[in-house]
Amino acid sequence: MGVNLGTGSEPDSASHQPISSGLDSRRIGTLALVFMIIAASAPLTVVAGGVPSNFAVTELLGIPLSFIVLGVILILFAIGYAAMSRHVHNAGAFFAYIAKGLGKPVGMGAAITALVAYNSMQIGIAGMFGFVFSSFLDSLFGLQAAWWICALIAWVIVGLMGISRVDFSAKVLGIIVGTEFLIVIVFDVVGFAHSPEGITADGLLPDQLFAPGVGAALAFSIAAFMGFESGAIYNEEVKDPQRTAGRATIIAVSIIAVFYALSAWAMTVGEGASNVVGRSQEFGPDLMFVFLGEHTPVWFVDLSNLLFLTSLLAALVAFHNIVSRYFFALGRDRVLPTILATTSRRTGAPVAGSLAQSGLALIVIIIFAIVGSGSDDPLFPVVTLFTWLTNMGAFGLVLLMAFTALAVVGFLRSHSSDYSLWTRVIAPGLSAIGLIVLFVAIVINFNVLIGLEGASVLSWLLPAIVLVPGIFGTIWALVLRSSRPQLYAGIGTGGSLG
Repeated sequence: MGVNLGTGSEPDSASHQPISSGLDSRRIGTLALVFMIIAASAPLTVVAGGVPSNFAVTELLGIPLSFIVLGVILILFAIGYAAMSRHVHNAGAFFAYIAKGLGKPVGMGAAITALVAYNSMQIGIAGMFGFVFSSFLDSLFGLQAAWWICALIAWVIVGLMGISRVDFSAKVLGIIVGTEFLIVIVFDVVGFAHSPEGITADGLLPDQLFAPGVGAALAFSIAAFMGFESGAIYNEEVKDPQRTAGRATIIAVSIIAVFYALSAWAMTVGEGASNVVGRSQEFGPDLMFVFLGEHTPVWFVDLSNLLFLTSLLAALVAFHNIVSRYFFALGRDRVLPTILATTSRRTGAPVAGSLAQSGLALIVIIIFAIVGSGSDDPLFPVVTLFTWLTNMGAFGLVLLMAFTALAVVGFLRSHSSDYSLWTRVIAPGLSAIGLIVLFVAIVINFNVLIGLEGASVLSWLLPAIVLVPGIFGTIWALVLRSSRPQLYAGIGTGGSLG
């Protein structure tokens, strides 16, 4: 495989220049990017796993409404985010946006936090995939396979897709997401048709959400949207850098919010408002499949379980692509080893970044496999690897989105003639307030999110794993500002047009 890597014996001498000729440009259209964004949020995984878990833990009926509330906040965020994406075309989106809007030291801290958060999301999902695939093989074929072996099968597939052309990934993810939607739509139709207590507004009434436990409910639900911001990460590879990413982000967020709210409401109606919490506590992530088993043919339930598996695989690919492009962007700006800016001459993929992410995933999976070898709990990869790491990821990404919203306000001040006050200040400002409130809710409810009832070292250790590297990244940037000013000047500039 040929690679594409720029040279330069003295990094400081050209630190403001890109390392390589870049990623494979003009490959992704709006529709393909919408599918890639939605794939990261894993619709079937959210509806089958996230929604009943939220009902079970919070005991609130207002979970459907939570998706509408969060959708409004994130659409407000996307308005400013889309405007800024017209000017900043960088594979390290949060990193570049925050660097340009709030300053390079904060941007450097954001970059390292983003790397940890996105890697946590990706590797955590591998734990769930391993468990689900292992259970699937056992139930259908009687095959006994350890969860970590199943996770490594996904690891190989994801690694191969990560070094392929980005439009190939887009096509595969488009097919998977399309079939996920069909399964959930069937569930929604059956839920509304069954409706043992009639079709009511239960689940959408404000007093059913805004009650004790609302913070935990919103903290659970925001995880369902993670990955929606990835549109701008592909801005160097889209067909129209001025419009594609922004348009796709707003479309994807709108679809996700409405679709999740409708599906959660369908679950409320299908089970009955008086039963949905109890049934969620009884069956957990199996509730959707139990319901389908009661009202649809066996073959459809088996197909749904298979697509639950491919949903997780799609999310793994989506987050892998995000991480590999962050590595690429940081390598290109020379704040990480320049080898990470290596791209494939054949596919244009960030091959070094892809391999780096695969290497990190392999190490973590092996560690959890060794630690879990002494556990008799079949849910070990779910309650540890998946729960811990995905909540770490959501914790970091909500904080980064809040900073990005503030960065949009800062950056667009110099473009007052191009955008209205609504786009420049009001929409991103309101979203920043909402995201900060969400971040506080996650901090307060972190024990609940990782399945703990009381105080634990994990309640501060896991968030610290996300935040502390970011603090060191900010300190590192301040050191570079005085010791290597030319390299410092290049932070967040790769691929930017202004």
